[in-house]
Amino acid sequence: MEVLRITTSGSVDDGKSTLIGRLLYDTHSIPQDKMEALHAASKRKGLDFTDLSLLTDGLVAEREQGITIDVAHIYFSTPTRKYIIADTPGHIEYTRNMVTGASNAQVSLILIDARKGIVEQTYRHFFIASLLRIPYLVVCVNKMDLVEYSEARFNQIVEDFQALIASAAFKAPSIKFIPISSLYGENVAARSEKISWYNGESLLEYLEQITFDHADNSHPARFKVQSVIRPKTEAYHDFRGFAGKVVSGHFNVGDEVISLPSQQKSKIKTIEQFETQLTTAEARQSVVITLEDEIDTSRGSMFSKPENAPALLKELSAQVCWMDQQKLVPGKAYLLQHGINRVKAKVQLIQHVIDVTSNKILEDKKELGLNDIGKITVKLAQPVFADSYDANPANGAFILIDEFSNSTVAVGFVD
Repeated sequence: MEVLRITTSGSVDDGKSTLIGRLLYDTHSIPQDKMEALHAASKRKGLDFTDLSLLTDGLVAEREQGITIDVAHIYFSTPTRKYIIADTPGHIEYTRNMVTGASNAQVSLILIDARKGIVEQTYRHFFIASLLRIPYLVVCVNKMDLVEYSEARFNQIVEDFQALIASAAFKAPSIKFIPISSLYGENVAARSEKISWYNGESLLEYLEQITFDHADNSHPARFKVQSVIRPKTEAYHDFRGFAGKVVSGHFNVGDEVISLPSQQKSKIKTIEQFETQLTTAEARQSVVITLEDEIDTSRGSMFSKPENAPALLKELSAQVCWMDQQKLVPGKAYLLQHGINRVKAKVQLIQHVIDVTSNKILEDKKELGLNDIGKITVKLAQPVFADSYDANPANGAFILIDEFSNSTVAVGFVD
């Protein structure tokens, strides 16, 4: 069964955890013993209903404060497909956790409290979803029960959000607005009689219909070598294979490939997965590739097709989300990790900082603080073979690491 990866986002108390709990409940994905534990935990909190948010907010601090702090990954399935949902926190100080949770998502669920409408974190999370080029955007106007399921209020929020979309540089190919009440399950798994003026699908019905490119044929072929396999046994005395993962595109037996950074060429002799011989290796598959010629390739090398090989970059411009308490200032050195390659890097210039609430560029601001987003120029000690994130997200992202504390201080997207 295919897997659909979803991230939830929105401001504090917009109902993200409750929505996920409702999806699990309505798809009968909660075991009986866990339901009994939820009933007991809800009673201890003095509630007269079962608090489904406790399914995802498992940390003691989360339950005490009634908020989401860490990213929780929740798994459930329907007869159609499997789902992985990343429940991300809404507080501004945990924005970096939201970036982490959304990094592999195909669908972004942005929740909006029907009473409050669009708030600062809505802008911020929408901007991050756009930055990550998440193809499907679902705007769930939650807590419709608290505005008496008002069609006028829903239409006003849709109009406000459409204005926000118009100001964004990236427009998701598919945007859907759904009025819901996650507490009572209205329009979550099944259509609601209380929201009879809404003629579209429920949230789950819409998620079931989403299609995506499994083979990732729209992006250039990239294979990152993680290990060179030389068994040196009687059966495989001269065997030399390159183990790694196809991060995008696909490779066929007989394809000509170029190895970076050596820029030597050869043809694919075999593609192997355990003891199985494959004719094609597709995106996200881990395989062993053997070549017809002996060329200079080792851990950290990359195979691509000669006609669309990535450039060797010793300087790059990138959008970054800063994730460290200590501010970023030009001239500081870090380690830049792209895939499995880690190189020394120096931030040459902060080009600008972006005010995510207005989508305006702040040219005069020359430092990045915690959760700030901006554009920087980075100079590298050794080249990396990265694509523009727009052209190929799987090969266009990196992280910056403080080499003294070993902390991840930023996530970046190559321009």
